[in-house]
Formats: sequence, structure tokens, C-alpha cells
Amino acid sequence: MGAIVRAAGTLAAAGAAGLAYSAVVEPRRFALRRFTVPTLAPGSEPLRILHLSDTHMLPQQRMKQRWLRGLADLDPDLVVNTGDNLSHADAVPSVLRAYGDLLDLPGVFVFGSNDYFSPRRKNPIRYLTGGTGVAASGAWMREADLPFEEMRTAFRQRGWVDLTNRRDELVLDGRRWSFVGVDDPHLGYDRLDDEPADPTADLAIGVAHAPYLRVLDRWNALGFPVILAGHTHGGQLRVPFYGALVTNCDLDPARARGLHRHAVGDHDPSWLHVSAGLGSSPLTPVRFACRPEASLLTLTAVDSPSSPG
Repeated sequence: MGAIVRAAGTLAAAGAAGLAYSAVVEPRRFALRRFTVPTLAPGSEPLRILHLSDTHMLPQQRMKQRWLRGLADLDPDLVVNTGDNLSHADAVPSVLRAYGDLLDLPGVFVFGSNDYFSPRRKNPIRYLTGGTGVAASGAWMREADLPFEEMRTAFRQRGWVDLTNRRDELVLDGRRWSFVGVDDPHLGYDRLDDEPADPTADLAIGVAHAPYLRVLDRWNALGFPVILAGHTHGGQLRVPFYGALVTNCDLDPARARGLHRHAVGDHDPSWLHVSAGLGSSPLTPVRFACRPEASLLTLTAVDSPSSPG
């Protein structure tokens, strides 16, 4: 009996330590992940993309804000923001301070559900068995209560391009980049078209918050060689040596974060990068084996070696 009691005590202590680590330590262990993406025309000079996602900012998160401001020292060629910037109605000034000088660089953005709606408690069973988006719940039956239009205006005024259900282009380092974006597929707000990727552009990129397969499949079929998304939090609570259990969408857990390939039918594979993001809902402020992250993607010529990052 004594051995059983001691074993139970050991397990309880280990569980408490793991909970404390996932709630206090890992959410503040911000990481910059680096990937090489061989997708440019042979002989092209590299271009660097800083991918930000799922910041879920609260005004009091000073450590996160300082870390984000420091990313401007990377001096990327382009910033791509795939949404869920907010977790509080008063967080827009904090988001703008955190992004800081990054807002003066070329950038594109789309929004996620937590740019529109403040967090609410959800049934964890539903999350584990298929997600909490429009596909699972039928609809989001409330009005947006976060200041997304204020944030949209601020991003636009600083020069970032809004890709909410639209296409646009930028000239970077003398090369023309074409973009397509959608509003959040997790809410069913995405509006997909049938226009192929511009074959005259130096590169075409698809940008979405949530990597639902209907979006990835369409963009792969239309010839977009690079797709960027967030939303999954990398699984948020990952099992060491196994990985994510859930993605909160219909993307397979094996691709919950990082650089992967995506193809439908006999189309050439697209490069898919899914960011594990920089934050989490304030109602579930935990991470385990899944540090909050930003990613620096170095796009290189197809004749250059690639790296998993």
C-alpha cells in the first residue's frame, strides 16, 4: 500500500509540474523558426518572409510585445500576418506597438475569428472531435465585438495590404509577387474564386488564417506554389515524440505546424507553411511541447537545397 501511495504522489507531483510548466513557462518561451523554401526561378536571389500568426494579444503581455518588436531587426523583405491578432477589446494599441517597425515593411494580412470575436468558453470534447468552427457549430450567431476595423485601418495606413477575400500584388526587390487571400475559413467567411495564379508573376502566394482543405485544395489546383496559414496553434498541447493530436480544422495533425507539401490530384505540390502562432486564447493559456513562434521563410531558387527548419 505504501508503494502505491508513493507512486500516486509522484504522478500527482509530475502532473502538477507539467501543468505549471505549460501555463507559466512555455507560453513565454518565444521561438523564431527558420525554413528554406526552394520555389523561385532558377538563379533567383533569395527573398525572406516573416510569417506572424495567432498573436492573441492582451494589453498586459509586455514580454510578448517586446519580443515581437525585436523581430524588426531581421529586416525581412515581406511580413505575412495570418490573423488572430486580438484577445481583448483594448488590445489594438498593444498590437501596433508590438509590431512596431515591422509595419513600415511591405506586408499583407488576413483576419481570423479572434480578430472579430472575443474568446468564449467552448466544449473541449467538441474541440477534440472536430473543431469549434462553423463546420462544427453551424454558425457564429453573434455580432463581432472586437475592434477589427480599427486594426484594419491602422494596418492599411502603415502600408500593409488587406487580402480579405481579394487578390493583390507587390513589387519586392524588383520582382512582382501576386497574392490571393480569404477571410477566415473557420467562420465560413472565405470566398474562393476560380482564377488561376498569375503565370507572369515571379511568385504567387495564397494567404489564409485557417488551413481548411477546401482552401488548400483550390489554391493548389489553381497553381499557387506557396500557401501560408496559422490557426492550429501547432496543436498547442503536443505529445513529445508524437506531435499534435488536433488542428481545430480538417487539416491532418501531422501538418499542424511547419513546412509541408500539399497537392490534390495530379497537380504539382504547393509548399504549405502552417505557423504554430505566438499566443493562445486567454481562456486556455497553456502550451506544451509547442513553443509560441514566428517563422522566417527564406525563399530560394529551385536549384537551391531545402531545409525542414
